[in-house]
Amino acid sequence: MRRLFIVTFLIPPILLYGLFVVSPYAQAFQIAGTNWSGLSPTFEFVGLDNFRRLLGDGYFWNALSHNGLLLVILPVVTILLGLFFASMITVHGVRGAGLYRVVFFFPQVLSVAIIGVLWKEMYAPHTGMINGLLRGVGLDGLAMAWLGDPRFAFWCVLTVLIWMNVGFYVVLFSAAMQAIPRELYEAAALDGADRLTTLVRITVPLLWDTIQVAWVYLAIIAIDGFAIVQILTDGGPSSSSDVVGLRLYKTAFGDGQFGYASAIGVAMFFLTLTVAAMFLQVTRRERVEL
Repeated sequence: MRRLFIVTFLIPPILLYGLFVVSPYAQAFQIAGTNWSGLSPTFEFVGLDNFRRLLGDGYFWNALSHNGLLLVILPVVTILLGLFFASMITVHGVRGAGLYRVVFFFPQVLSVAIIGVLWKEMYAPHTGMINGLLRGVGLDGLAMAWLGDPRFAFWCVLTVLIWMNVGFYVVLFSAAMQAIPRELYEAAALDGADRLTTLVRITVPLLWDTIQVAWVYLAIIAIDGFAIVQILTDGGPSSSSDVVGLRLYKTAFGDGQFGYASAIGVAMFFLTLTVAAMFLQVTRRERVEL
């Protein structure tokens, strides 16, 4: 009976997963060793030439540097904001906590395409809400073409990534905080602990497993960043907001170099695995029991 259950319910999903997930990954490794254009029925095996080319590709390293900045800033800022807002809503009992949860979570019900279009309109130089607000309060000199300025385009994209992700972690951390006994906070208050001390000494240690998972997911988002960057800036101006995912897409579908693009994909695959393993190792600590 047990074998019948395994055959009936486990083997078909595993086969489907292998066909639609594992197989494309394996094909990417194969294509990375060729000069396939993506349309031609013929191609040549070039060995590791694509990876050697990758080491000297300035566009790739420029895009990778932007992913590196995202990797450093996005998880830190998002988790800190998530913990702060969740603590205010759940632990300290701000009025209208339910409404705040809905407001914070709202970006999660929107697709990335909608978020990108909305923020692109907000950043618009003449009709955008941001410049409109600046002009409305008499700060006309600060109004600018935000996405058209190489100094600010990347930071505008980073702001959107933080905005669209922080709400999910506010709700996630809020749910985790509700499992912490109120007696711990009451005892801390009697001992004279302020809100920051309570957050650092009680909340963070008890939520560490959740924070660790959040860190890994945000790191993966930072290594990708393709969709929102393509919609907002398409990597411009002058590649000032380019990321590796967008560089892969343009190399494959813009330049017709699927072999080289696959090499970029393989590099991203190992980079993501390395970063995830590193984050798990660095943030690993003993579980704090209640």
